[in-house]
Amino acid sequence: MKLHRSAAALLSTAALLPVAAFVPSASSARTVSSAITTPTIFVPRGGGSGDDSNSNSRNKNSVRRNMIGSILDLLSGGGDYELVKPEDALPGREQKMANIEGSRHYVLGTDMTKVPDGHKVAVFANGCFWGSEKGIWRLPPAGGIYSTAVGYCAGFSPNPTYEEACSGRTGHTEGVRVVYDPSKISFVDILRWFWEAHDPTSGMGQGNDRGTQYRSGFYYFDDEQKQLIEASKAAYEEQLGRPITTEIASASDYDKYGGLWYYGEPYHQQYLARPGARPYCSAQPQGVALASFDSWAPGALKEKHAPKLSEDFWKKHAPRRGCSVVQEPNDPLPDSDM
Repeated sequence: MKLHRSAAALLSTAALLPVAAFVPSASSARTVSSAITTPTIFVPRGGGSGDDSNSNSRNKNSVRRNMIGSILDLLSGGGDYELVKPEDALPGREQKMANIEGSRHYVLGTDMTKVPDGHKVAVFANGCFWGSEKGIWRLPPAGGIYSTAVGYCAGFSPNPTYEEACSGRTGHTEGVRVVYDPSKISFVDILRWFWEAHDPTSGMGQGNDRGTQYRSGFYYFDDEQKQLIEASKAAYEEQLGRPITTEIASASDYDKYGGLWYYGEPYHQQYLARPGARPYCSAQPQGVALASFDSWAPGALKEKHAPKLSEDFWKKHAPRRGCSVVQEPNDPLPDSDM
């Protein structure tokens, strides 16, 4: 087979790449979104400024394996970005991700797997999980966000690895798990950040990152979360003026596949706060503020789930075009900014 010139060039240099990068390979079968895109060869995860001496060999090895594998995928006709069928997904494994249980959040210092009494869990996906996680752990007030973690959600293969999720053959999307105290921060505040921090109309991908592993999604654990997600989606869709492709599903839908959520590797957790991290993010905030809560909230939920972050907070700290969150300080914002 004759190689396309650009593909041949990438194959010949993939082993020399110094940054954490990969090209998503295509998956096949059921389509979640109608926004199917033409495959492109690109190098995400490592664009932008940063110290080129990052010594994480696991990331560098992932670059070489995934770039070469995905380029061959494209050359062999892949690239339709449809979600893999459950029966065609990789088998996965029983073993949980190593070195996660009992580990501490790099910024907040909390247990990343614990859900304290009175706390709730939210799981969403809105592009590369590095920037998605950072935006949430910075939200005030102190103690409102107990912990955040990155991982793989809404797929069909138990306990996937990064490489497997990136292949598109597990059905997972890169996600964020948030443990929060609803007495201090509202689910609606987290939900608003989710919508405004990316382009929820972009189908199977976000910015340069293309593939089912970058699809937008929000997964609910109770009926109130479901109502709030769906009502806010309808409002934001009207504001954007085009169809939102975000996947909305119950966490329990994935019980038959082992569960909704699987933790990512330790080196991905709070990645952007770690020494030598590259401020990469492909999210595409649209610069459109979600309409006021009172204008779209279900009547029975208005009092219980009223936002706790003020409009002044959003005017100062809302996600801006260009995925500005990666350049912000790592520490949580002060309570005085609420």
